[in-house]
Amino acid sequence: MGKGGSFDFKEIEKLQKQIEQMERDRDRFFEACAKELAARLLAKVIKRTPVGKAPKLAGPRTVKIKGVDGKSRTFLSKSGAIQQKYWTGYQGGTLRRNWTVGKIQKIGDSYKIEVTNPTEYASYVEYGHRQKPGRYVPALGKSLKKAWVPGSFMMTISERQIQSVAPAILNKMLANYLRGVFNV
Repeated sequence: MGKGGSFDFKEIEKLQKQIEQMERDRDRFFEACAKELAARLLAKVIKRTPVGKAPKLAGPRTVKIKGVDGKSRTFLSKSGAIQQKYWTGYQGGTLRRNWTVGKIQKIGDSYKIEVTNPTEYASYVEYGHRQKPGRYVPALGKSLKKAWVPGSFMMTISERQIQSVAPAILNKMLANYLRGVFNV
């Protein structure tokens, strides 16, 4: 028969406290994971978002015309008038600057965070849009050529990329979290 030995329960009690601490910090860890994935998605989608540029219109901006009195006067040309009317002060990048990350929502056992762009034309740039060929657009100073403008899919492509790397990111975060909890 075996002899009765002594057993020190201090390490087991320490493990129990570490597991209880992990249970208390669980929601904070999950929120940190959601924020990390949202931040990575935001960085990718901002980088992929196209920035509008003012068109370079052909021809000079001004023309000189001699009047009947022999004096020369300067007027805006057609392209100069278009530039002044539609493109003065144009900056570009509104779509890129308007990406936002919402608040984290816990729904059942899952966490939800939204990355959105409230710019009114964001969906047209994302998925593409129709237009009427031959229609003259004064802001561009030319007629439209194609019936369909293809989308750039900045959010769709970025989301797929994040979905493919998310397991590795979450595994790394979980390993760091467990290392911190169990002091390994």
